[in-house]
Amino acid sequence: MTVLNDEKHSMPSKKKEQSCSGYCTRCATVHSLGSATAREKGEELIRILEEKRSIGFFTGSTQDPHLSTAPLFGEQRGKMFGILECLQQNGNKTWLYAFSGQFSGLWFVKGWAPPLFDLHTFKKVHDPVEKRIKELGYELERSHVGSDHHQSLKDQRRQLSRTLMNDIHNLYHLQNFAGETATLHQAFTQPDGKPTGAGDCCGPKLLNLAAASNLLPLSLAEFFFGRSNRSGTKEHGHFYSPCIDKCQPLLGFLLCGIEQRKRNFVN
Repeated sequence: MTVLNDEKHSMPSKKKEQSCSGYCTRCATVHSLGSATAREKGEELIRILEEKRSIGFFTGSTQDPHLSTAPLFGEQRGKMFGILECLQQNGNKTWLYAFSGQFSGLWFVKGWAPPLFDLHTFKKVHDPVEKRIKELGYELERSHVGSDHHQSLKDQRRQLSRTLMNDIHNLYHLQNFAGETATLHQAFTQPDGKPTGAGDCCGPKLLNLAAASNLLPLSLAEFFFGRSNRSGTKEHGHFYSPCIDKCQPLLGFLLCGIEQRKRNFVN
């Protein structure tokens, strides 16, 4: 776990304090976590990202082109970053950091929270099916629109995509502060299906890592870094609550047990 300088900077606040919360079906309780100090650390992280123009500063790898933040201001557009303030059992504070999804095709970057699945197993499940989906796409481009063959190819590709998404979601394993583990399917509270990217956002990555590392979360903050998204709902340097469709249905499970862990740490 990496700790940035504790000095606080005076970047002006762009939005009111945000918090994350979610309803836990296991204990019929809404668990929540404020932003507080994590937001101040997030403002410091924004400054460092703007200065270094890389996410490789934890390991002195700022010259690695794969870790450059330049693409976030181009066609790729920006992404969310998150900071989780935590307490260790010895009473010392530590900080966890995450970026949403992949960074320039990388799931793992040292100093940042890992994904919720084993990468080797993910590639084994994902890569051959994704290759076949692309092959079907090429065949579709060469087939006659409206023909039975064209429709058959579309149906095959659609079914493969659905099956692959389901198989990938089964690879995600989440841990909460009550010592429970669950797959993405088991932890997700919305019955209407899971949107693409569920489980890949900053909040779930950070809370899962904290639970697995026996840390007590104190505050969580997330901000957008880079060129505004296409819908214009996120702007560079602004802070946002965890998203409603992908994160909130997981937060109830992930935050479950945090109250008991707090009591254990205090005692």
